[in-house]
Amino acid sequence: MKRFGSALEHGEAHSREHRLWSRRDFLSASGLLGAGSMLLGGLPVRAFQPTPLLASLAANWDDNDRILVLIRLDGGNDGLNTVIKRGSSEYYNLRPTLGIPDNKLWALSAQYGMPQETNSLQSLWAEGMMKVIFNVGYPDPNYSHFRSSDIITSASDRNEVVETGWVGRFLEHEYAAFLEAPPSVPPALQIGVQTNLLFTAEEANMALAVSSPQEFYQIAQTGQLYETESLSASNRDRELAYVRQTANAAFRYAETIREAFNTGKNDVTFPTSNSLSAPMSIISRVIKGNMGTRIFLVDIGDFDTHVNQMNNHLSLLQQLSTAVRAFYDDLAFGNSGLEKKVLTMTFSEFGRTIYENGSRGTDHGAGTHTLLFGGGIGNGFVGQYQDLSNPDPVGDPVFSVDFRDVYASVLQNWLGNPPELVDFVLGKPHPTITGLVPATPPALGDNGKAALLGHNPHPSLSGTFEIKYSLTHGSALRLQILDKAGHVLRTLVSDFVPKGSHTFLFRPAQWYVPPGVYQYRLMANGQVFQREIRI
Repeated sequence: MKRFGSALEHGEAHSREHRLWSRRDFLSASGLLGAGSMLLGGLPVRAFQPTPLLASLAANWDDNDRILVLIRLDGGNDGLNTVIKRGSSEYYNLRPTLGIPDNKLWALSAQYGMPQETNSLQSLWAEGMMKVIFNVGYPDPNYSHFRSSDIITSASDRNEVVETGWVGRFLEHEYAAFLEAPPSVPPALQIGVQTNLLFTAEEANMALAVSSPQEFYQIAQTGQLYETESLSASNRDRELAYVRQTANAAFRYAETIREAFNTGKNDVTFPTSNSLSAPMSIISRVIKGNMGTRIFLVDIGDFDTHVNQMNNHLSLLQQLSTAVRAFYDDLAFGNSGLEKKVLTMTFSEFGRTIYENGSRGTDHGAGTHTLLFGGGIGNGFVGQYQDLSNPDPVGDPVFSVDFRDVYASVLQNWLGNPPELVDFVLGKPHPTITGLVPATPPALGDNGKAALLGHNPHPSLSGTFEIKYSLTHGSALRLQILDKAGHVLRTLVSDFVPKGSHTFLFRPAQWYVPPGVYQYRLMANGQVFQREIRI
């Protein structure tokens, strides 16, 4: 007996699930679930809402910065045929046609192997740049693509509906002034990903979303996405030109994208006929060009392998493996050391059943393996492989590692956030996994991105104060005077301010601010800084 709706033979129930999934993906991708969308001459336009997080992290590119690349295996990846338990009679009994024989594996260890199609990863494993987390999942799993994807990206419990993503909450909490003073550095970037819940916060979607590598190339090469030169002088085309120009003006990051894209270059050849190669080559190039984005999201689809899984799944694993290998070869070119700053992590909404179905495929299952890549992370296994000795015809073996423990480890140890923030982002405490990734200490405040340096009386101008601040990257900026209760009395500056050190001459009488004790607030690069001033 299979879970109803999880297999093709369940007919309309399975088709209905996919229709719901596709409908939501369409709405999410087109912006209808967020800031709205429109069509310009048949071309989709989304609201590109900048990020608090990594845009401002981008303001301070230095040797301590770390980057996270998330690869979504869309559809539910079959973990048991990704990392195989060698010599397991239970595995081959459960999968008489899908079991991959030992002579077609390369050895991770005496006990585990991977298909030869993934042998591009063999050197990463040997060099201590790859780990496997076994059977990642959550209690009482949901087997709907739509619902389980929401659970995985929101970091919620099964019966809890959360409409924000774990990365979105992290960014929003860290960069509270993003909407008032957005940075000019590109935010977190997602390329060709259908759902954007991962970056959704209460106020905005925190990622720059481009639907394809071609769309990114268009921005990088021209600074705009929608061409206007070919439009005629007709009323219709004049109106279309205006709308397109308005949309193009929203690409505040175009200059930084173009500069990083032209500064960086790919020093290795990425494999062709590989859907993951183009986005991974873009990410490598802009990292090398110091664009400053710290979180990336890409996806590779078709992991919903209900029918004739063997060749299709192996082809997908080969694409993943060759693209990741080329990515790290490119980052490490010339002994740059960049490969040590970049952690890549796969995730999928669920795994597949431990048994094969009647169509030489697998149906929606529980946990699946997560793969980690990065210079200096070491190699090895985390968690417990699925127990195949007691197959359940309805359910799958219980998960080994809660996916939120993985998130906690990445947030705290890789990105360097304090435990209190990690608990807030994930909704409740989750343990970190000892030794999963090299730990870095929490950042010491926000002054790496901007700084409110303080104030002093002007040495020669009576009744005038010098308010001093510094930016490591140009940013929209607001400087305000507040009363004791925190109400804004005056906005002294509301403008784009270039990077560097700046002094604002504040004459209280000119701004009709009587003597007293006040606060002055600087909002820049998505962050808030505040000090007290006595007038």
